[in-house]
Amino acid sequence: MIRILLADDHTLVRRGVRLILEQQPDLRVVAEAADGADAVAALRETEVDLAVLDIVMPTMTGLQAAREIARRSDGPKILMLSMHDNEQYFFESLKLGASGYVLKSVVDEDLVEACRAAMRGEAFVYPGAMGAIVRDYLDRRARGERVPETVLTPREEEVLKLIAEGQSSKEIAKTLSISIKTVEKHRANMLARLGMRDRTELTRYAIRAGLIEP
Repeated sequence: MIRILLADDHTLVRRGVRLILEQQPDLRVVAEAADGADAVAALRETEVDLAVLDIVMPTMTGLQAAREIARRSDGPKILMLSMHDNEQYFFESLKLGASGYVLKSVVDEDLVEACRAAMRGEAFVYPGAMGAIVRDYLDRRARGERVPETVLTPREEEVLKLIAEGQSSKEIAKTLSISIKTVEKHRANMLARLGMRDRTELTRYAIRAGLIEP
């Protein structure tokens, strides 16, 4: 069971999102909050696996709350929820460590998938954001900025590409004809060398480095 904290300043929105989530047998909303400050406070009292935070809230925004939550060593995964298809919000969410960004306009289609992806350590990027990623990459190239250069071995790049595409260790091992233990060793080496913590950060790196196509 994935235990979820849901934070949104609109009661009707929270009610609707809760209904969508709790129709699934593996998702349960165990805490609600009307603003970011309440969300951070709720985490001190309730064990939560995933925080779903609205971007724009009074007192403390979802982004500010995400920053506070990400500082906790035992903090939950984070998903941002927004009515705004806004590139600045999207990239700021990723920078703060969110596993995904879900638009309220398609919450009934995307949120359940995003929750499960986050708990698998995968990034959820809504289709419209792919264009923003590409534009950001091209803009940086046009300004003469250096895009991330890989410091990985060819085999590690192969493993990273498959991780970013959502394959499990078992699937990667089969694809590359190596053992699962070897896959896990490659992943541990990449995390250490790149100074990253999890699969989500590796996926962001793979996108930035051009190892997978948005």
